[in-house]
Amino acid sequence: MKKSIMALSAALLLGGIASAQKVDFEEYTLDNGLHVILHNDSSAPVVVTSVMYHVGAKDENPERTGFAHFFEHLLFEGTENIKRGEWFKIVSSNGGVNNANTSDDRTYYYEVFPSNNLELGLWMESERMLHPVINQIGVDTQNEVVKEEKRMRMDNQPYGNFLTAVKENMFKNHPYRWMPIGSMAHLDAATLEEFQAFNKKFYTPNNAVLVVAGQIDIAQTKEWVQKYFGAIKRGEELKKQTFVEEPITQTIKATYQDPNIQIPAIVTSYRTPSMKTRDARVLDLISSYLSGGKSSKLYKKIVDEKKMALEIGAFGFNQEDYGMYIIYGLPMGNFTLADLQKEIDEEVVKIQTELISEKDYQKLQNTFENRFVNANSNLEGIAENLATYHLLYGDINLINNEIELYHSITREEIREVAKKYLNPNQRLILDYVPSTEKAQN
Repeated sequence: MKKSIMALSAALLLGGIASAQKVDFEEYTLDNGLHVILHNDSSAPVVVTSVMYHVGAKDENPERTGFAHFFEHLLFEGTENIKRGEWFKIVSSNGGVNNANTSDDRTYYYEVFPSNNLELGLWMESERMLHPVINQIGVDTQNEVVKEEKRMRMDNQPYGNFLTAVKENMFKNHPYRWMPIGSMAHLDAATLEEFQAFNKKFYTPNNAVLVVAGQIDIAQTKEWVQKYFGAIKRGEELKKQTFVEEPITQTIKATYQDPNIQIPAIVTSYRTPSMKTRDARVLDLISSYLSGGKSSKLYKKIVDEKKMALEIGAFGFNQEDYGMYIIYGLPMGNFTLADLQKEIDEEVVKIQTELISEKDYQKLQNTFENRFVNANSNLEGIAENLATYHLLYGDINLINNEIELYHSITREEIREVAKKYLNPNQRLILDYVPSTEKAQN
């Protein structure tokens, strides 16, 4: 009886989610180039105000890496009308939460407020765009914050420089070759004028999208958007530089020594096309097939059955210009990195030479259907997806129909895309090994 009740509850819940899956929105552009997306959802008295800027690590000077991530922190320092240190106090005292994050391709700021504080959220984001105070005390303060973040998350964290090592070997020309946190030496060497110039260039209305999602009155919201953002001057017209990487035609072999680990890892990475392409989505299916959970091919074979690894996994690192498909494993007992590589390669060859079963194919489709539903199951996710699909994909309607692309992918395509990208001469093999050197403090 208990199982029946639980099953019924789950069915009702999923039915509710499915029926509410379509995301309605309205979009328009202000005279200064700021793109605005509004989504009304009256299910809860909450509102998200968010701004995504089309600036990330790839827009940095190679001699001044880390600027975009630095600004993720710096633009909380204060504005002409929000005193230094008051930003978070204003948000929390009005029942809200806020945060920001930076990638290679974009920077995203957001607040979540009770819906009666929508105007406050809009004013604060307009202040960040129009009146940021960028002075030496703020730069010095955030410099120490970023250094501590790097120590905690990367330098003193087991496997913390895993992606650092992969990226620097996978890209020789493209700015994807460095991590968003950048170089501390570059940040130390930068002048206040360089930070101010970076802000003036990239944090402009015509390089951003504003998303307001939640319980809102559309007409009133438009009035406030115009009031707070309409007078902000348009920035310079940015011409995004194109970086081309030569195809990888011979296996790249590298070693990285990590003083924070005792168990080595084997890392295999393939360069893949832009996340906007159909092939990138096919590779998403391949990744899920190989390592999506404990019933996946790699985990079941290498961890469960042969007990050769403590951990095995694969994931797509999807980005605007190029991506990476990364497979990794940690050997157990007397098994070596080469032993794991051999087992992994056998499974990749199977995908390249055989059609996956109908059962596995249907499992993949169900998995991605579930992910698609969950991605839009809360306001924060909807707001970020609306911004991302507009700014990075150039097609906001993907928020409602991207799942159709995944459904249209065939088993034959999965085989052909595996043949196209996952070959031994097209990859990096990285031995990520323990070091006898002490970790940094």
